[in-house]
Amino acid sequence: MKKEFKLGMYHGIPIGLGYLSVSFGFGIMAVKSGLTTLTAALISASNLTSAGQAAGVGVIAAGGSLIEMILVQLTINLRYSLMSLSLSQKLDRSFTLPHKLLVAFGITDEIFAVSAGRKEKLTPWYMYGMIMVSFAGWVTGTFLGASAGELLPASVSAALSIMLYGMFIAIIVPPSRKEKSVLTVVVIAALISILLRYCQTVVSGGFAVIISAVAASAAGAFLFPVRDEEESH
Repeated sequence: MKKEFKLGMYHGIPIGLGYLSVSFGFGIMAVKSGLTTLTAALISASNLTSAGQAAGVGVIAAGGSLIEMILVQLTINLRYSLMSLSLSQKLDRSFTLPHKLLVAFGITDEIFAVSAGRKEKLTPWYMYGMIMVSFAGWVTGTFLGASAGELLPASVSAALSIMLYGMFIAIIVPPSRKEKSVLTVVVIAALISILLRYCQTVVSGGFAVIISAVAASAAGAFLFPVRDEEESH
């Protein structure tokens, strides 16, 4: 148990360090949107999702409705359910239902990638070690960023808040360079988002995210359908 926990912590250190820098940008963005440092830290502690938190703060800043917030989070974070289902095939027999529920809270893109690449079965304590370090990095970075956002000049805060968007760009650029389908979906989503932002005033920011994501995904599924294994032979 102790050995697995330490190994999980060791594998989680690079993730935690990355989260420390990225969440710093989220903390600054949250404070700029009118939230307090404590509120920003609590959001990170209870969500652990960069894109979802960024979109959620945008909905809060725009005075969006609760339904709008629910739909935005459902659209953005649905992938975590799919990741958890995928990892369920690699779980050790010691994974009881309470363990599964606790670990599911901490599944992120990076934690999923490390866990999926591990050849051995995943134990609860290995996952707890990795999630704990990653969680600490994310919440600590948010708190530090929010605190700095309240003290630093507006020009410096604005420059540092770009870090969060830099992470998003770093996520989509590599696969876009490799796959035409990914690049097409990204461009479609960007164009729809621009049109909704500058060509109309009816759709709010939160619903613009939902519309852009769903429409771009539907277009990608239509233009680049994934063939069944039987058809590919």
